[in-house]
Amino acid sequence: MATEVLVPPLGQTVDTLTIVSWYKQEGETVTQGEPLYVVETDKASLDVEAPASGVLRGVTASPGDEVKVLSAIAVIAAIGEAGVTAGGATAISSSTLASPTRLFVSPRARRLAESEGVPLAAVTATGPEGAIIERDVRAYMEESGVKRQTSAVRTETLAAQHNITPVARRMAEEAGLNLGSVIGTGPRGQITREDVEKRMAADQRTDAVAQPVPPSSPQLPQAPTAALPFTGIRALIAERMAASHSQTAPVTLTAEADATALVELRQQLAADGVAVSYNDLLLYALARALRQHPRLNASLEGDTIRVWPRIDIGLAVDTERGLLVPVVRDVASKGLAELAAETLALAQRAQAGRCTPDELTGGTFTLTNLGMFGIDAFTPLINLPETAILGVGRIKARPAVFGDQIVARQTVWLSLTFDHRLVDGGPAARFLQRVVQLVEKPHLLMA
Repeated sequence: MATEVLVPPLGQTVDTLTIVSWYKQEGETVTQGEPLYVVETDKASLDVEAPASGVLRGVTASPGDEVKVLSAIAVIAAIGEAGVTAGGATAISSSTLASPTRLFVSPRARRLAESEGVPLAAVTATGPEGAIIERDVRAYMEESGVKRQTSAVRTETLAAQHNITPVARRMAEEAGLNLGSVIGTGPRGQITREDVEKRMAADQRTDAVAQPVPPSSPQLPQAPTAALPFTGIRALIAERMAASHSQTAPVTLTAEADATALVELRQQLAADGVAVSYNDLLLYALARALRQHPRLNASLEGDTIRVWPRIDIGLAVDTERGLLVPVVRDVASKGLAELAAETLALAQRAQAGRCTPDELTGGTFTLTNLGMFGIDAFTPLINLPETAILGVGRIKARPAVFGDQIVARQTVWLSLTFDHRLVDGGPAARFLQRVVQLVEKPHLLMA
């Protein structure tokens, strides 16, 4: 009996995944439990194991294709069934896969169709759940002889894909206007006649002002050193940073703390065989401070400020794929050594791109540290929907007044950004004061 290869659900908020690669090719033998293919969410890449042993057949998703969770993307035929052998055999009919329920187009297929003017409604879909994938568009182009389009036909195709009034569409067709350069100001971004006229007038002004200037010497067009896709985790980071900047009332408070005692405590722990990082010590201190100032351990949901009883702190991690924030759960209940082991494991999984979506969501406060890059102070952006984030600079020996003398002390700048909609400056300042106190007098962590 053939077993469907289903796209696994990875967290409550993940609806679609991207296929990165297949470890096995169609017709090859697979063993239950071995890695079969790699999927990517907006935040991590994960191996998916084969659900059964047999021969891989009926693969409908290629690397780069977006697929829906729980959709069938292949089948594994049992060896010996219907002539199937370990060396490959007859293909399983695509009818064994789930029938399509609605039109779905992968991003690569959509971009190719737009660039070549291919009408998606005319393309035969072979992807999971009736999805149109890139090879479907290319197959249509080969069968119909689609190569390039005239300006008028391309404009007509683009118009069909944009929200545009009939009058504006006709004007754009006559002028050969690229609708991608027109900003719609009508309802729900609809392109109106006025929008097309403004774009045409702007083009005319540009043509009138521009004067041909012969170059002093022939120059070749400059080519970019790299063309990086603005998709996946990079697009997600951009979306969240822009939302944080536009949807909050951020205020940043900064304070300098004498971290000499904290540095000595870490050295003493290391001498006794307890390896902890400064982030571990700061997480430990933050949990105590947040317990005393719970309004900073809150988030906004709709028109309700929810103050959370459990302290789940996100730790910003710089990875090759971009910024990830794995969450350390229930920090206040953990000892320092336990906390150090957990943060190390989380950071390693984040660096390897192996964090699950659930490990990257649900924080109530965030800690970000740029001290290892030699940064003294910065303005961190709030990790929505949280209330606040603490930025930590480098710990550095600086001259300071200690008692009645000027001596070298280990100091650190702390930057607290908070959402002034949810908490006022006074409570936020008192919270930062408490954090500074715990950094300067870490023996209070034992109280």
